[in-house]
Amino acid sequence: QVQLVESGGGSVQAGGSLRLFCTAASGSAFASNCMAWFRQTPGKEREGVAAIERDVGTKYYGDFVKDRFTISQQDDAKNTVYLQMNNLESGDTGVYYCAADPGRCPIVDWRRERDYPSWGQGTQVTVSS
Repeated sequence: QVQLVESGGGSVQAGGSLRLFCTAASGSAFASNCMAWFRQTPGKEREGVAAIERDVGTKYYGDFVKDRFTISQQDDAKNTVYLQMNNLESGDTGVYYCAADPGRCPIVDWRRERDYPSWGQGTQVTVSS
């Protein structure tokens, strides 16, 4: 497993922006080649937000993202990915988790949580209307 360290959560008003960071603090690059963000919002099951395959840059997004969020690899720290979240809505409030999977993101469905062996502790995002 890979140790994942998340940062960047906080509180923001609706329409605002936040950037979440996830750093793979241990393990090989292959062990965390697929890095993803999931979220747990009140009253809902945890859902996939976005994922990226760091070696080739392939990206995946949840349907609800609607071009508001972007996942990227940090240029000066290849073991770090960030999730840029714009035009935040109150429905985006929740705990955001970083996850990592070796090699390619889960082929059947990148949102299949059981295929991610490494998880971060989560970071709270609160959007007020």
